[in-house]
Amino acid sequence: MRVISQYRSVPNDDVPVVLSRDGPHGPVVQCANTAAANRGIQPRDRIVDAQAIHPDLHVEAADLEGDQILMQRLVHWARRWCPWTAQDGADGLFLDITGAAHLFGGEAQMLRDIVQRFAMQGLTAKVALAPTAGAAQALARYSPHTAICHQSTVAAHLAALPVQALRSDAQTNRLLTRLGLKTIGALEAVPRQALMRRFSHMAADLNPLILLDKAMGKTPDPLNAPADHITFTVRSRLPEPVIDPIPHLKGLVDDLCATLATAEQGARQLLLTIYRIDSECRSVSVVFAKASRDPAHVLRLFDGKLDGIDPGFGFDLLTLEATRVEPVSLVQDRLDGTRDTQTDIAGLLDRLTARLGQDRITWSSWTQTHKPERVEGRIPALQGGPSPALLVCHERPIRMLKPAEEVHVIYAVPEGPPSQFRWRRVVYKTTRHAGPERIAPEWWRDKPGTRLRDYYKVEVQDGRRFWLYREGLLHDGRGDDPRWFVHGFFA
Repeated sequence: MRVISQYRSVPNDDVPVVLSRDGPHGPVVQCANTAAANRGIQPRDRIVDAQAIHPDLHVEAADLEGDQILMQRLVHWARRWCPWTAQDGADGLFLDITGAAHLFGGEAQMLRDIVQRFAMQGLTAKVALAPTAGAAQALARYSPHTAICHQSTVAAHLAALPVQALRSDAQTNRLLTRLGLKTIGALEAVPRQALMRRFSHMAADLNPLILLDKAMGKTPDPLNAPADHITFTVRSRLPEPVIDPIPHLKGLVDDLCATLATAEQGARQLLLTIYRIDSECRSVSVVFAKASRDPAHVLRLFDGKLDGIDPGFGFDLLTLEATRVEPVSLVQDRLDGTRDTQTDIAGLLDRLTARLGQDRITWSSWTQTHKPERVEGRIPALQGGPSPALLVCHERPIRMLKPAEEVHVIYAVPEGPPSQFRWRRVVYKTTRHAGPERIAPEWWRDKPGTRLRDYYKVEVQDGRRFWLYREGLLHDGRGDDPRWFVHGFFA
């Protein structure tokens, strides 16, 4: 037996509300709440037509991508009823309940349980049970009542349904309607030889005759269910409540690392959860710069992180889960006895991050840009390795000021080099200079009216070298007189 469950989110509100999506001729209705459906508004109706008839209609954009993410979760969530589930279209679920109905008190009781559990999540489920997938999806979408049919009654249940229930394309449905074959029963009654030539060129998933045979059970239609998500979790159930989780951590880590090694996986993130006897739980997570399944390294990352956990009156269950994993193949140790330096660096980053926090340990991130202050950025080290350094054609200072500090400069108007400048209340006279190096604004990133920069490398009397720039040119139409800034220092 297979059962299909079609869901639709239904806001509980007296105001008519619809969700819209793009259609071939403008926005159309994706789904409607009860108040809108009672007024005759149906999916695929044009929004402008519905608003013309119902001025108080409230329209919101449908989140189709979010709906599909929810559907993928529901596919696995629905395996509480049976081991084989799959998605049907954009808003349906196939459940292969063969041999599982008796666990819920029978088929009717099982369908009621499905409807109730979807309702608990704010979803309205329309369900049907049939011996084939095609019959189940047709009854769930087009039958006005919850249907339970068996092989001997499939033809009778499908006879009154429209031919659209077979899931063929719109052109084929229009052709069948023009031929007077408006229902599945009428299509089934026509001699097969009269229609074979007309539909023989069509693909199997659109041919109404093949779809009809699948729905009736004359042609196999197996369910292709996605595989279960693989989870790596170990548990420790204690005979009596305890206060300190540290003595039980090593056993959990050893078991989890052994499981990961068998699957040739490594953990990038671990979550330790303790369940207190007062029904509360506390969690601690650790992350890795490089996938690892080394028990000693994992234990070091938990050092000091369990001190802040409040055990309450004690706990009797601990779980350790690898929430993020990556493939890690078995690698032979080096024959010369040397260590892998990349592994040592990853271990150091893990320990520093566990002690100081992810935002404190960062890499340099390099970006192709004209503006010097935008070249280097900082990203958390555990988000990836350092970016390769860019090839810079011009000499750059060893130290940059962020932000650059404005200075007062004496220079030859309009575009001469600086001869003297005052910075932080000290006057400096230049003895040598190089430049200018002109850097134009980035029109794709900077605001309109941003002024160009002329950079100079200047050496003052005591030998120190500064990196100054003039922002703008005299009479460039982008502001008042040019301004000068110190941006960095050379060795």
